Amino acid sequence: MGKRIIPQRRGRGGLVYRSPSHKHVTDVKHPKDGKYTIKDIIHAPGRNAPLLVIESENLTKDYQIAFNGAYCGQTVTVGKEGENLPGVTTFIGQIPDGSYIFNIESMPGDGGKFCKTAGSASLIVSHGAMVTVKLPSGKIKSFNPQCRATIGVVSGSGAKDIPVLKAGRTAHYFQSKAKRPYSVRGVAMNAINHPHGGGNHQHVGRPSTVGRGTPPGRKVGRLSPKRRKN
Repeated sequence: MGKRIIPQRRGRGGLVYRSPSHKHVTDVKHPKDGKYTIKDIIHAPGRNAPLLVIESENLTKDYQIAFNGAYCGQTVTVGKEGENLPGVTTFIGQIPDGSYIFNIESMPGDGGKFCKTAGSASLIVSHGAMVTVKLPSGKIKSFNPQCRATIGVVSGSGAKDIPVLKAGRTAHYFQSKAKRPYSVRGVAMNAINHPHGGGNHQHVGRPSTVGRGTPPGRKVGRLSPKRRKN
């Protein structure tokens, strides 16, 4: 009997393919409205960007994704009131066109879903019934004006410029993110290990497209294109 293919093993969520959540600092979301003071800048396992340890006027501690130019002792504002300065979190309907923002909410109150990785930022294009934002991928997306975001650019853009030097560092880096550090082609495997494996030379040997309802052990290759509606 052959092994489970890698997509199946990842789907089961074993220790090899599970991010070590006990090492993670927290699930970073927008804090409550108010003024905060930056107390520390820390590294968070599983993230590219560093985190800010912020403290409110009531001495409650919270976390925020670090932005370019942040320093200890700086005051940041969360809520309706506040100038359009880096680090201020407010409704995107109140942020002027041409501003860079990050940690954008998908819907009001979800804490932030888009543009959270190191060095990334989205650009506000226009305002109307919805706010048009250009994401780092180049995609144009519309958001509810009541969604919140933080003004500025996520810090840590030079994290990937550090030389790796050895393969072990790459493996540990991806392990903290529950990603594979390397990938083996299916055609390079034996037939017992992958639907594309086997044969006298490396070839797929069958149609490389699969249906969307294909069971996990066979769902490898490219998904069949959607049927167009007239």
